[in-house]
Amino acid sequence: MTAALTTTLERMARERPDAVAMRCPGPRGDYAIALTYGELDARSRAIASGLARRGIVAGSRTVVMVRPTPEFFLLMFALFRSGAVPVLVDPGISKKALRQCLDEAQPQAFIGIPLALLARKLLGWARSARVAVTTGSRALLADATLAEVERDGAASPQAFAENDPEAMAAILFTSGSTGIPKGVVYRGRHFGAQIELLRSAFGMEAGGVDLPTFPPFALFDPALGLTSIIPDMDPTRPARANPRKLHAAMQRFGVTQLFGSPALMRVLAEHGEPLPGIRIATSAGAPVPPDVVARLLELLPADAKFWTPYGATECLPVAVIEGRELLTLRARTEAGSGTCVGRPVPPNEVRIIAISDGEIAHWSDAREVQQGIVGEITVAGPSATDSYYGREAQTRLAKIRERLADGSERIVHRMGDLGYFDREGRLWFCGRKSQRVVVDELTTLCTEQIEPVFNSHPDVARTALVGVGEVGHQQPILCVELKQGVAVDQWPRIAGELRHLADGGVHTAKVDGFLHYPQAFPVDIRHNAKIGREKLAVWAAARLPKGQGV
Repeated sequence: MTAALTTTLERMARERPDAVAMRCPGPRGDYAIALTYGELDARSRAIASGLARRGIVAGSRTVVMVRPTPEFFLLMFALFRSGAVPVLVDPGISKKALRQCLDEAQPQAFIGIPLALLARKLLGWARSARVAVTTGSRALLADATLAEVERDGAASPQAFAENDPEAMAAILFTSGSTGIPKGVVYRGRHFGAQIELLRSAFGMEAGGVDLPTFPPFALFDPALGLTSIIPDMDPTRPARANPRKLHAAMQRFGVTQLFGSPALMRVLAEHGEPLPGIRIATSAGAPVPPDVVARLLELLPADAKFWTPYGATECLPVAVIEGRELLTLRARTEAGSGTCVGRPVPPNEVRIIAISDGEIAHWSDAREVQQGIVGEITVAGPSATDSYYGREAQTRLAKIRERLADGSERIVHRMGDLGYFDREGRLWFCGRKSQRVVVDELTTLCTEQIEPVFNSHPDVARTALVGVGEVGHQQPILCVELKQGVAVDQWPRIAGELRHLADGGVHTAKVDGFLHYPQAFPVDIRHNAKIGREKLAVWAAARLPKGQGV
């Protein structure tokens, strides 16, 4: 992306310098802040030069802890331009996990808001960083302010060499929904491939106006010829976004494209106001519930597309399905088939291998399974990354080397997800490999083949399958979150009805107990959509008498 982004930005700055590249909410949420292509190009050049004067140059790993304000985007484009390596970590993860992530990245520089600089001082974050820059008005706990960096760079501009597509371009940490986040190493070629895959998969055309509710996705917009409208919301809490503010921005600026997590899409679906200007809507991060898909399609124009891409930080997009096709498969999902995530995006090669928790060094050691058999999803393609920074053991577990017929090698990424292909060549997602429940040698239960069956109950908001006990001898327990307004004293009736539902399926009949979870399920910080089943398993184990069902 680094070359693709900066090249496109430079071209747009020459051809349409006064065209708005992005708008951001002001202090009063009035979108008074706008950056034209000319400003974004010139100011990011100046910041890149100013950072280089302070030793932040090509290859410098640089932590960026800045809110989605103009400063964030100016900084990211500046780092991409100079070849420095931005390090991005979700700010909402635990302090312990955040410190571990930053220690692993071993950054040479730290750029953040004043609060981040204070936290760094108090909590010992990123001690390896020799340069610190603050977005504040004074250089407290920092070597310089961003304003000083920009002024210095404007006065002494530097020229930068074209970035090597094989060089490290960024370290992007995973959401950590199933453990400590891992730093995914992105090379320039990975970003460039992502742009082309997104363009071809979703039919994105230059000239559109995008509302990216996950701010890092806004970095793709200049390369796709789109104007970004940064929403007035907390990006770490999409489930709490104010739908009225989102609609106001869409209407005011003629938004044509929308990206949001399933949690944000539910906010819009429940708000119920039509989305007349949207032509392309995409939702990723977790499976989108069928009722949300159905409601969004009712609110969108008849010719609009609602895409639900499948992928991960390590490889995106892998496969894609449009909402209308997804709804035709709803009955199969609610009968225990899993969630269809569509067909692989060319030129990705997606294959299913036998489930294994160990390393697979070479593809010749992997065993592909037949169509219709559940196994681990793997993908080889131009956007598949090849390592985690500072996590050699995790890299070995997730990456397989494959020798091709011409003698070259490529990396095959293990998604850590379970799934299968149907007869039509569609990929079905059955759940995370680490969250499968292994009852005995013959019985393995997958979350996405169990939960949708029970989620169809009218009083149930969502469910979570967890395993209690030793792997291989686990007791499958279903944690249940009831819909708002359903009285707790209705639980005995609901539990009985869920047991009746369970008896009707081969997989669900194995569920051994049902527990009412008295509040909203724990979810990931990034998308507010991935259920924290590991935490629920601990909770369930504490509630169950040893060896006893519910």
